Amino acid sequence: MGCSNSPRRPGSRCVTTTVDDALRVFSPLLPLAVAYSGGADSTALLLACAQKWPGQVRAIHVHHGLQAAADDFACHCAAVCAGLQVPLQVKRVQAGHALGESPEDAARKARYEAIRALAQEDQAQPAIKSIALAQHADDQVETLLLALSRGAGLPGLSAMPARWQRGGLDYYRPLLQVPAAEIRAWLARRGAAFVEDPSNTDERFTRNRIRARLLPALAETFPQFRETFARSAQHAAQAQALLLDMARDDLAGTGMPPAIKALQGLSTARQANVLRHWLLEAHRATPTAAQLAQLLAQVAACTTRGHQIHLKIAAGHVTRSGDHLHYAEKAV
Repeated sequence: MGCSNSPRRPGSRCVTTTVDDALRVFSPLLPLAVAYSGGADSTALLLACAQKWPGQVRAIHVHHGLQAAADDFACHCAAVCAGLQVPLQVKRVQAGHALGESPEDAARKARYEAIRALAQEDQAQPAIKSIALAQHADDQVETLLLALSRGAGLPGLSAMPARWQRGGLDYYRPLLQVPAAEIRAWLARRGAAFVEDPSNTDERFTRNRIRARLLPALAETFPQFRETFARSAQHAAQAQALLLDMARDDLAGTGMPPAIKALQGLSTARQANVLRHWLLEAHRATPTAAQLAQLLAQVAACTTRGHQIHLKIAAGHVTRSGDHLHYAEKAV
């Protein structure tokens, strides 16, 4: 991943990936939908994809309605798509956040659901096969730094994947190795217009403070930080994949729900790994570090038939039911 737009010295490992380089190796199943906000990053992605696969690209715009300029954004997207002869679908969503949920997370969830729904609408013929998202190298660094600031485990430190599948669709982030500055330079060379979202400079949001304050400092101190941070995220993703494989094997051995005696035969680290996997896989519940530590202590102490377990985990409770653990979303 890149570190700057300056010429590369012979022997230097600092390589800036360009938009053209990224699109050269991007080969999704077609037709392709591009999530298009009208901003610089998604504009570059849409232009590059429409040029590479004329007639095979559609654009999806999610109207959050969170700011006065949202209608103008949608109008801009419509004008650009008309000029490119790219079909545009617009989806209005209610992106209000629940108590304890950040506005950014709520908007992100609403956006992904809207993209999925639009891509799978019956009138889109032929059916969309792939969806391209415009996150870039700087976004990846910001995601990793946010995960570090929250004390995240390997899933968080893995940051954003370049490709994944969900609901029968292939999702891609083809610009994930391209720095933000390179994307804007690419657009400037083509005289391409895009909109500036004023919320992107609002430093009340942690991600924006990272972008405005930390990334310039990192560039000055560690010029190759985009490349090296991405490598660390890839290592974390590989380690997480191994832990997931082990958790599946251990859960097959302990049973679903897990048998307490079988759990006790595993090391503490493997117990933690398989319990996290069981709770997430079977109940969509994610324990905090403190909750998981309490559960491990109770499993270790469960040496008699009379020992009871009743611990709050996420929105429910883990209890003992005979020789097994049990999870219920409501207190029992």
